[in-house]
Amino acid sequence: MQVIDAHIMDKFARSHAGARKSLQRWMDDVSAGIFENSQAVKERWSSASFLSGNRVVFNIGGNEYRLLVEFDYRRQRVTILDIGTHQEYDKWNRLES
Repeated sequence: MQVIDAHIMDKFARSHAGARKSLQRWMDDVSAGIFENSQAVKERWSSASFLSGNRVVFNIGGNEYRLLVEFDYRRQRVTILDIGTHQEYDKWNRLES
């Protein structure tokens, strides 16, 4: 899969060193994979949370960080939307509810 807006993860990793290895592992996995649908994503990352609009939230760094992405299964692209600490994610989640 092609990863769009990876600079968002890079910027976050510069200020959150504890997330760096986990983000790189996620990037390596998603870049090397072919994910045709949400079931394929769930098979690879069982803890992923699925939202409307093909958006998915991943637990990063032992559940310390949240990575929000949007999958385009047809084009084999995943766009990084946001990343934050668990507390920051709780704020995003409240805004969507």
